[in-house]
Amino acid sequence: MTDLPSIDDCYRNRDFAALAFTHAPVGLVVTENRVIRDCNNTFAAMFRYERGELRDRLFDFLYPSEEEFVNIRSRGDKVLSQSLPYWDERVMRRNGGDLFWVRVRGHTFTPETPLMRAVWSFADLSETRPYQPLTRREREVFSLLGEGKTSKEIALSLEMSYRTVEVHRAKLLKKFGVSNTAGLFQSLGAIGGDHVINASRMTAG
Repeated sequence: MTDLPSIDDCYRNRDFAALAFTHAPVGLVVTENRVIRDCNNTFAAMFRYERGELRDRLFDFLYPSEEEFVNIRSRGDKVLSQSLPYWDERVMRRNGGDLFWVRVRGHTFTPETPLMRAVWSFADLSETRPYQPLTRREREVFSLLGEGKTSKEIALSLEMSYRTVEVHRAKLLKKFGVSNTAGLFQSLGAIGGDHVINASRMTAG
């Protein structure tokens, strides 16, 4: 692509920031009000687009549904507004419609309005967590369980009753033939200890 910086030019001009952004082995995205202002090669390849196809587009087309795009909007607001590192795991959509799990980390440049200007990293979890056919609510409940939230906290986050959360949790356990949440995560791919620690920190405050 002609708009990519030349590797030789980057070294010659010591423009290592551009080099690192473009060729980082993790997906990187700069956003403004949830619009993709730019992304790197890895992010574009992960979602099976060309970089030019992604620039200046609202992020919604990379989510399984408009509802999930809307519902996840305020998930990290509290953490980002305190200038703390935020991350979660969610299902997203590739070009062509395939759904897959990703780990998302975020940093905001505007803590007073966290989504105004931010930078995000995306890691493809497909090899360790193959996508399973779940309903939107099941994906949301599973993702929040992965953040260390209790059923009561999930009920508050998703604005549903505690009983409904427990029903979704029971359906997840039944679908994967396991007896508890730990077994559920093992069947879908392990979640790293650091993630659980960070999640507990986030909910403690």
